[in-house]
Amino acid sequence: MSDMNIILIGPPGAGKGTQAAFLCQELSIPHISSGDMLRAAVKGGTALGLLAKSYMDSGQLVPDDVTIGIVRERLGQEDARSGFLLDGFPRTIPQALALEEALNGLKRDISLVINIVVPHDELIRRLTGRLVCKSCGATYHTMFNPSPKGQHCGLCGGTLYQRSDDSEETALARLQVYLRQTAPLLEYYEKTGKLRNIDGLLPISEVTERLRTVLAERLHDQS
Repeated sequence: MSDMNIILIGPPGAGKGTQAAFLCQELSIPHISSGDMLRAAVKGGTALGLLAKSYMDSGQLVPDDVTIGIVRERLGQEDARSGFLLDGFPRTIPQALALEEALNGLKRDISLVINIVVPHDELIRRLTGRLVCKSCGATYHTMFNPSPKGQHCGLCGGTLYQRSDDSEETALARLQVYLRQTAPLLEYYEKTGKLRNIDGLLPISEVTERLRTVLAERLHDQS
């Protein structure tokens, strides 16, 4: 397949991780998340990584110019020369514009922006369904992976509970932040003609098939 440079967008609970794994395997491209990039740069001790670490250690957000520098370094690495999947970046229009500038410097361009769409109520159900065993730490999900013993762990019989960061209040806050950040970004990419919306309510296998169709159409356009 020809080079594909993809941005994957989707709210918490949309099933992005599953579909990112499919896309990367299908296209033989690396999955590059913003968090992984920052951690790798810090671990690698690069100048930008050390600068990012100084912000992170003091509890501050890493400024866009530092993040963009790290993105540029990462996209210039050998494994990303044949394409990449960006996940969690860009999050804002200034980041999107800076990404375009960085890619222009590498003589590259974004091929496709994929947005996995899931209704708000369904996202809340997905995000608040996780249960954890107090005794052994095993995790379950009320929808996707329920315990065979109901409110008790199927492994050790321990009591299952919901973590505070899986509460409905926390889930709502996460979604509100995501929607506030992402709405202008989706509008921006819609205007470029590169945005494709995928129905994330479909069964996982059908979402994957829709993605396969979108990729085939884009590859046909590029050829």
